[in-house]
Amino acid sequence: MYMDQFNKVKKQLSRDLDRERYIHTLGVAETAQCLAMRYETDLDRAYLAGLLHDCAKCIPAKDRLRLCGRWNIPVKAVEEKNTGLLHAKMGAYLAKDKYGVTDPEILSAIACHTVGKPAMTLLEKILFVADYIEANRDKAENLKQIRKTAFLDIDSAVLLILKGTIEYLKSGKSKDIDPDTETVYQYYQKLLEGEES
Repeated sequence: MYMDQFNKVKKQLSRDLDRERYIHTLGVAETAQCLAMRYETDLDRAYLAGLLHDCAKCIPAKDRLRLCGRWNIPVKAVEEKNTGLLHAKMGAYLAKDKYGVTDPEILSAIACHTVGKPAMTLLEKILFVADYIEANRDKAENLKQIRKTAFLDIDSAVLLILKGTIEYLKSGKSKDIDPDTETVYQYYQKLLEGEES
């Protein structure tokens, strides 16, 4: 059943995404599946979340705010300024509406794969990490360390990714920082210090 769904999704994505984004998507799906093996959770759900995580990424910037209005997707101030941040929430909408995904955890994993959120489920963490470490990525600082950590302690990998993201954004190399990124970072910092339950 899943193989047919995967093939249909891949066929549609190959039309909707540019070549580089499609290659990244396949890498994320495969990495998510590997992490699911490591953490003994459902491989098919992880693969499907990986396939669909960027399904809205190639929607033109000029259309994003209008479509969010039409689809009743709430938009934060930082997302109005940097509409690229909307692709995660828009992707969750499309995964359900266009691709027929009804699993709420897969939809949530897609919606939070860019910024993360406190108390992520294992699937949400797997997708968040897989998006960052997949084999076609090569630009991030400490990528080798993060890849190794991802298969040893996924919470530590989440924290390293958030730390690197915040440092990158604060260096002025990118646009505004979503305030939720700091909140999520602080949550995982406390979790690993044993302060969160």
